[in-house]
Amino acid sequence: MTRHERQLPLYLSAPHDCSYLAGRVSNTLFADPGGDMDMATYSQLLQQGFRRSGRIVYAPRCEACRQCISVRVPVRGFKPKRIHRRVLRANDDVTVHLRPPRFDPEHFALYKHYTAARHGDGEMANASPETYMEFLHTDWCDTAFIEFRLEDRLVAVAATDLPDDGLSAVYTFFDPALASRSLGTFAILQQIEAARRRGLDYVYLGYWIRDSRKMHYKAGFRPLQLWFDGRWQAVGATDPLPNPDLPTDS
Repeated sequence: MTRHERQLPLYLSAPHDCSYLAGRVSNTLFADPGGDMDMATYSQLLQQGFRRSGRIVYAPRCEACRQCISVRVPVRGFKPKRIHRRVLRANDDVTVHLRPPRFDPEHFALYKHYTAARHGDGEMANASPETYMEFLHTDWCDTAFIEFRLEDRLVAVAATDLPDDGLSAVYTFFDPALASRSLGTFAILQQIEAARRRGLDYVYLGYWIRDSRKMHYKAGFRPLQLWFDGRWQAVGATDPLPNPDLPTDS
């Protein structure tokens, strides 16, 4: 056993309504949120298709569905496509600043504005400063808040974790009035470039979900690697994405 390997108990949740696909039931595999988590263990779990939300490190394990597929961008092989170059040009007046993961009233006001526009009927739109910070950061995790500013105006924030082999995009929020700038895509492009400058291998984007329109954008960052059937599988610029509804040989 190597220095960073350890035995970690995992738990399976009871069935609950799926957060992404209406009418589906989900189960979640997760590490004990009150347990002894650290960055080395979290990095290993990311490398096996897990994700972080607050203190919880989790992966969907649904009995009748395999739609949630973890994806990561191998940064050395990534080249911006025409649509990405257009986004970069549209935001060449936006400056990028790395900040510590602390509560900032300006960040929180933008988060409230964003979630009211995008999730007005959900719990996220009613976040308090405490639940906002609990969602984006936890004490054992190395996280940065990346600010995007148009002159002095805050227009986007990307909460980004710093695991061993890359960056993990936790959550990005932006000014809904600037939707035409595609600031979410711009934030990913900046994280890819930041990982490249640091000599890191990947940017983890969370879950691509074939039947969720909100998750379609992740498939545009080719080449991709997808955690599917227990291993990372490379998907090139013109390769078809896997169909999670088809049976496998295993």
